[in-house]
Amino acid sequence: MKILLSGSSGLIGRAVARELRNHGHNLLFLVRRPPASEDEVYWDAQTRIDNVARLEGINAAIHLAGRSVACRWNAVVKEEIRSSRIASTQLLVRMLGSLEKKPHTLLCASAIGFYGDRGEELLTEQSAPGNGFLAQTCVEWETAAQEGQRHGIRTVSLRFGQVLSPEGGALQRLLPIFRWGLGGPIGNGRMWWSWILLEDVVHAILFLLQREDCTGAFNIVAPNPVRNREFAQTLARVLHRPAIFPVPTLFLRVLFGEMAREVLLASARVYPERLKEAGFSWKFPGLQDALVHAVSNGSGS
Repeated sequence: MKILLSGSSGLIGRAVARELRNHGHNLLFLVRRPPASEDEVYWDAQTRIDNVARLEGINAAIHLAGRSVACRWNAVVKEEIRSSRIASTQLLVRMLGSLEKKPHTLLCASAIGFYGDRGEELLTEQSAPGNGFLAQTCVEWETAAQEGQRHGIRTVSLRFGQVLSPEGGALQRLLPIFRWGLGGPIGNGRMWWSWILLEDVVHAILFLLQREDCTGAFNIVAPNPVRNREFAQTLARVLHRPAIFPVPTLFLRVLFGEMAREVLLASARVYPERLKEAGFSWKFPGLQDALVHAVSNGSGS
């Protein structure tokens, strides 16, 4: 297939691009800098895409672009987070819908932030959205993506959980701390973490790319969420280190404010019901095996 990809410089985007090329697909990249090759098209991710005609003939689009939420939020940052997701998705869907021959599939990133902080509740794709900035952003993000259906484009929203890889994300930041023996749970460690290894993320994306019967939202998580305390203990065990230094929640609230409450301290016990029903098979459904694989296959330092 000829596939349009945004967010190719991010953790998931890089891995997806490698795997798609390994499968023989041709890629066209949306980039926010002057194009450096024939397979790149400039867009500002909010208001315009140059040379829209270059998009003619694509079979599918995978939209992974979005500003990182891993920082202290203020009004400016929150607007950047929203517009980099919602406005960019609206633009992309509008451009895809204007093509003479429209792609048959759009896979668009979302996040389990859709559910908000839900304590002990087991969450599936049928669960209602939660409260807060991230939940509302995800609702609007998915609404923008689903407009693709009006153009006859099969549309899937990918609700990513905590993606584990030594190449980026939370695990990359945690590995040095735990290797120094300074790791531990956050507060009492009771909040649920819904995680997935990067390799399984990529395999899930390729799986949904090919499954023409799959539309709507899918939780992209492993089938075994764990409490934060178990995550810390398992990572320490894999690294042969102790996990005895809990991170005070007050410290995180002071340092990161609203982001700490909605991301670091939120409890989301998410189950991938629709992926499982569709017949997807995880290579690493258990946390210990996933962490052993991640640590042994990346520098993480």
